[in-house]
Amino acid sequence: MKLGKALRRLALPCAITASLVSPAAAESLHAQYAVSMIGLHIGELSADGTLEPQNYRVQIGAHLTGLAAMVSSVHMALASSGTVRKDKLAPSTYATSAVNSNETRTLRMALKAGTVKAVQIDPPPEFHGERVPVTEANKRNILDPTSALIMPVPVSAALVGPSACDRTLPIYDGYARFDIALHYVGQRDVSVAGYNGPVSVCSARYMPISGHLVNSRSTAFMAQNEGIEVWLAPVEKAHVVVPIRVTMPTMAGQLDIEATDFEVTGAEATH
Repeated sequence: MKLGKALRRLALPCAITASLVSPAAAESLHAQYAVSMIGLHIGELSADGTLEPQNYRVQIGAHLTGLAAMVSSVHMALASSGTVRKDKLAPSTYATSAVNSNETRTLRMALKAGTVKAVQIDPPPEFHGERVPVTEANKRNILDPTSALIMPVPVSAALVGPSACDRTLPIYDGYARFDIALHYVGQRDVSVAGYNGPVSVCSARYMPISGHLVNSRSTAFMAQNEGIEVWLAPVEKAHVVVPIRVTMPTMAGQLDIEATDFEVTGAEATH
């Protein structure tokens, strides 16, 4: 699989998987996720986030396992940092690396207050086909895929319920600009290592804006996809919600990303 394509494909599930906000002291989150395709375990994700009163950092690692690793041994890492402004995040750096037996591709993006200032991709991507141009306006007031996973909830609002879900995430991954619109569906109870309690169930819609192929079947499929669901777990002291489960129909079958471990340190966790 081409690394550039793998990176872009991972951006959506990642952009719909870690999180954190604390007015007084730093908190840390460590989560492990199992990735399955049509019921078969194909990979693992790890997410580590640290949020301080005015700054945050997020790191995500992903690799294939089992038969999937025999077909394509891809290891990926994503990292973001930025500042905390009330109930919003303003990313300042975003970096990714994707490695397989054939090549390594890196992406570095510099931002100021959520506006992209520079993007460096090495080696440069080889694009084929006509793409919707990415404008300068598309690069303003955005979130990178990992920062987009940090979902603060207003202090006056409940952590489980519509306030957790109802939002639109404006994402730019260095290649394409798209929105993820979340809407509240209901509430469920979950139990995983580190967390036992209620979560908000959200529907998610992928809305392409620019950077994608004009006649892409996969883009059209995802834009019409009404089966994406995200479960958000509350972190009470930080007053944020965190993706703990994602289910998504894809052209290759049902994709499931589900937390197997969810640990918060630095403040009382929800149990």
